[in-house]
Amino acid sequence: MFYFKDVIGQAAAKARLIQEVQEGRVPHAQLFCGPAGAGKLPLALAYARYLCCAHPHGADACGSCPSCAKWDKLVHPDVHFMFPIVRNAKAKKEVCDDYLPDWRRLLLNNPYFTLDDWLDEMGAENGQAIIYARESDEIARKLSLKSVEGGYKITLVWLPEKLHEACANKLLKLLEEPPQRTLFFLVSEAPELLLSTIVSRTQRFVVPRIADEDVDEALRTRYGIQASDSRPIAHMANGNFVKALQTISLDEENAEFFNLFVSIMRFSYARKVREMKQWSEQVAGIGRERQKNFLDYCQRMVRESFIYNLHRPEMNYMTRPEENFATRFAPFVNERNVQGLMNELSEAQLHIAQNVNPRMVFFDFALKMTVLLKA
Repeated sequence: MFYFKDVIGQAAAKARLIQEVQEGRVPHAQLFCGPAGAGKLPLALAYARYLCCAHPHGADACGSCPSCAKWDKLVHPDVHFMFPIVRNAKAKKEVCDDYLPDWRRLLLNNPYFTLDDWLDEMGAENGQAIIYARESDEIARKLSLKSVEGGYKITLVWLPEKLHEACANKLLKLLEEPPQRTLFFLVSEAPELLLSTIVSRTQRFVVPRIADEDVDEALRTRYGIQASDSRPIAHMANGNFVKALQTISLDEENAEFFNLFVSIMRFSYARKVREMKQWSEQVAGIGRERQKNFLDYCQRMVRESFIYNLHRPEMNYMTRPEENFATRFAPFVNERNVQGLMNELSEAQLHIAQNVNPRMVFFDFALKMTVLLKA
């Protein structure tokens, strides 16, 4: 686990990182960014393992040195993690270290996961995950200590866009004046949300989407999926391996989102106000992170439905149930209303992020759909 060989596809990215190490050109801070599900976190982990390894061979860590033995269990003393958490004062869980057992368990199970998967692992329910200000003090304290193994001290920040403002400013100071032989790997899904001063002090490393053939091969060799199924799944995933995994596991959340989307489109078109209100109350109860994800899902379905009208199946990325619904729904998404639909979804997403009452947000959205779907 956490070797370059475990990273799906990304041959060029792996070669570039290995070359940096071999040529002694390792930047003190790197920002790994790119499409969701491209494998940024597994790649950063494999890179960190390679840097810690006592006897790396040409293409990977050795797997047999003391450092690799610690990496096998994610207990390397010179590798530190920062990630979003939901504080739980009752359980005395207030910093990342308090959640390390959960973090290790999730990573060791499969390093291709989403924030929702992490929230479930934490048992966070409806909380919004943040990297709190205290975390930067914890990292500063750890990095002030000598390296246990005598090599690099590495801090991996997963989803730095979730940094609390005070934490971001303190992290910036560490990036500006890093302790000796200290490396920072920031793995971001939304680098545009980071402080520009943080971005300017990192070297951006863009991880592209995974090639369809690499997703296809991984599904067949690692998960035993038949080629007749793996190829369409790889196409629909569009370079997002997390999405491919969700498809083969019949992801319950996606099924729930699909049903919610179908329901509100039908209620709004039929102008069933009572049902729209009940639907709004239902969505209001699923938690803000999942509400944001649901609105992402709605945007994807509107976009896919619009493209469906072009009769170019190679350009569509939908499951069979989604495509079956699109055969009837797509004619109602056209040049006259597609931009309005997307704008309303974006506005709803912004309001949810700003902690506006979700019942009001989703009922307002549903009412606006009654007009737009008739356009």
